[in-house]
Amino acid sequence: MLASLHVKNLALIDEEEIIFSKGLNILSGETGAGKSIILGALHLSLGDKASKDFLRDSDAEAFVEAVYLINDDATKEALRNMGVEPYDDEVIMSRRITESRSVGKINGEQVPAAKMKEVGALLLDIYGQKEHQSLLNTKRHMELLDEFAKNDIGDLKVKISQAYKEYKALISELEEAKKSDISKERELVLLDHEINEIEAANLKAGEDEELEEEYKRLSNFSRTMEYFGRAHELIAGDGGASDAISSAISDIRYIEGIDEKASEFLSMLNDADSIISDFSRELSSYMSDASFDAERFSEVEVRLNEINRLKDKYGSSIEAILEELKIRQDKKQKFESFDEYLAELKLKSDAKTKELSDLCNKLSDIRKKNAKELSSKMKEAMSDLNFLNSEFDVSLKPLDHFTADGIDDGEFVICTNPGEPLRPLKDIASGGEMSRIMLAIKTVLASGGGIDTLIFDEIDAGISGRTAQAVSEKLSTVSENHQVICITHLPQIAAMADTHFLIEKSVENGHTISGIKKLYDNETVDELARMLGGSVITDAVITNAKEMLELAKKYKKQS
Repeated sequence: MLASLHVKNLALIDEEEIIFSKGLNILSGETGAGKSIILGALHLSLGDKASKDFLRDSDAEAFVEAVYLINDDATKEALRNMGVEPYDDEVIMSRRITESRSVGKINGEQVPAAKMKEVGALLLDIYGQKEHQSLLNTKRHMELLDEFAKNDIGDLKVKISQAYKEYKALISELEEAKKSDISKERELVLLDHEINEIEAANLKAGEDEELEEEYKRLSNFSRTMEYFGRAHELIAGDGGASDAISSAISDIRYIEGIDEKASEFLSMLNDADSIISDFSRELSSYMSDASFDAERFSEVEVRLNEINRLKDKYGSSIEAILEELKIRQDKKQKFESFDEYLAELKLKSDAKTKELSDLCNKLSDIRKKNAKELSSKMKEAMSDLNFLNSEFDVSLKPLDHFTADGIDDGEFVICTNPGEPLRPLKDIASGGEMSRIMLAIKTVLASGGGIDTLIFDEIDAGISGRTAQAVSEKLSTVSENHQVICITHLPQIAAMADTHFLIEKSVENGHTISGIKKLYDNETVDELARMLGGSVITDAVITNAKEMLELAKKYKKQS
């Protein structure tokens, strides 16, 4: 259950903390008081997109922290499978928001928003004001049926999704193979040509790099020899470096007996003379032996042109060309044994089709069985919500093709007036009816266990009188086994509260803020009176509020 919610610097809220209880928690207040901020804060703690517009004070960070108490072993195990370990049976989900970024954490460890949503989906279910509109989409009907049947379905849908993926791949390969069978002979001729072309080149890895280096050297031979010659002249020619060092040696030798450092300098000059002599000799020898081989230059040029032509056709490197050769050799081998390949592919395709069909049929049987059970429970739940003599059913029809979700197409059908035929829900239900039908679905799904906390945002939209009383009784019934948090404008629903919170606005230092407080005894009566009577609270309204509260207490004792 949701134990507490701490909100700081968010929209109209400066800083507030709500301590929730078991049972039915009611949040009420005048329009615009800030009830939606509480729901928004919860969404933020679950990883929803954060905006700097949420900040009450842009110079400070906003902070939201939701603390959940986890008591059942199944939820603990599911959390552990997600990498979340409850500490002292608690999971703490928080979000810090600044103008530039937001940071989400679970039990103090920073996590991405997607992880927060995944964990949040296990802990609570938020029913917003617009969710009933999702019933207009028949795809949502199948999702709700599968959610109802989840214990029977287990991992069957995961298996179907994987089998469907493999089935689609095999069918695609088979279709391509059939096309290839028609043009097999033409393909073989082309493959032979391309294989022979690459094999005839006798390519070797790294050969192109060596040839390019050799080509660069040969194409620049004249220029290279010119620069080598100039270098040799500067070193060994008349007045060159060699002559200069020889003169320097003679001069230093003359004073060798006068200055003791002369011997050290003389040794260094002798080393330099030796190095220059070696350089001059080796350079002269290299230049004498070097010659431009026009025939070799032509061979290198032709070979590089051939390699570059193959690169343009098959790949950007010799390695890529050789890989393309292997692909063509494998393809040729497959074509040469094409009949066997086609037969084997057909067997695989048939086997996968049967496997997928068996899985889908198994899912269909589970859905049909659970559709009957869901219809029965829905009729009962709808009757509790003042749908008198109504009928509800799940119309399931087989598709003529496989999907990743099975082979069923279904939608909810309903009749709210005796004697009329069942018709698609989207065609006959009004907005108020849709809201109650979604409440019925949520309560039926909740009866199967799973999520412990249900949140309803203004489930009372468009209802009043006896219907409002029916909704309040249904919420009270659900809250016997689940924590329910409900934002409402209706006194009939608020009167059923096990814990009642009032959200109200006030002005402090010229700024509007929203405050939250838990109501007790007479405070609860006053709030119910406000909801009943509006701006004028008479003694009769107070009496009515007290009577409504007493009737609610009596109902809860009897149920």
